[in-house]
Amino acid sequence: MSFFSDIKIMGIVNVTPDSFYDGGRYNDISKAVDHAMCLVRDGADILDIGGESTRPGAAPVSESEEMERVIPLIERLSAICDVTLSVDTNKSSVAEAALNAGASIVNDISAMTFDKGMARVISEKNAGVVLMHTSGRPDVMMHKTEYNNLVADIKTYLLERANYAQKCGIEKNKIIIDPGIGFGKTIEGNYSILSSLDEFISTDFPVLIGLSRKSLIAKLYKEDEDRLPATIALNTMALSKGAAIIRVHDVKEHKLALDALKMLRL
Repeated sequence: MSFFSDIKIMGIVNVTPDSFYDGGRYNDISKAVDHAMCLVRDGADILDIGGESTRPGAAPVSESEEMERVIPLIERLSAICDVTLSVDTNKSSVAEAALNAGASIVNDISAMTFDKGMARVISEKNAGVVLMHTSGRPDVMMHKTEYNNLVADIKTYLLERANYAQKCGIEKNKIIIDPGIGFGKTIEGNYSILSSLDEFISTDFPVLIGLSRKSLIAKLYKEDEDRLPATIALNTMALSKGAAIIRVHDVKEHKLALDALKMLRL
């Protein structure tokens, strides 16, 4: 069997006015549904729906505002498509409403540390969870980029959070880890994580990589150029090292790239 046959493409659906790449494009529910269904047609295995920007420096939004953005969309999508739906939130109330609406994964940038009720909700709903590493909330995380040993510190943290999740009743096979590219790391630190990805693969948890169009790519260019080619190159490298899921804005292009790679491994 091809190594690439089991990987998943997670398509990003941001219903926020201020996300770093697509903020404001899909605030209207009709536009958001159309965009999500386009990602499904392009080959997305998972749709990750977020109503609060987590870009560096982003201000938090209220629980009610986040719900207004994501819950109607999840309800609509769960009725018209059969791909897995994920909610990108760190609030347990939003997660619970999203899971009730049809989502089955909670993608929590805080690895369930910002809201102590998150583990209970995920466990009771028998949902999947993405545990991501960050050095703090988005408005302060880029002020905390120093580590004793970057890769070892992040790996230890994620294993501790995965252990905590299991103690709270979340099944091991429902846990995904994410080293958090761009969240409280320097540009050099981000590349160190990617070059040491085998350390995270060795944990025996599926690894998600979310680097789509982020600043570690922008810094490669002297001018404001399209970030897609470098995004595909780095994601392909991550998958070749054993990552299980790539979280991307550009599903079609990644699907085409991976289809080509599969031809080499028949």
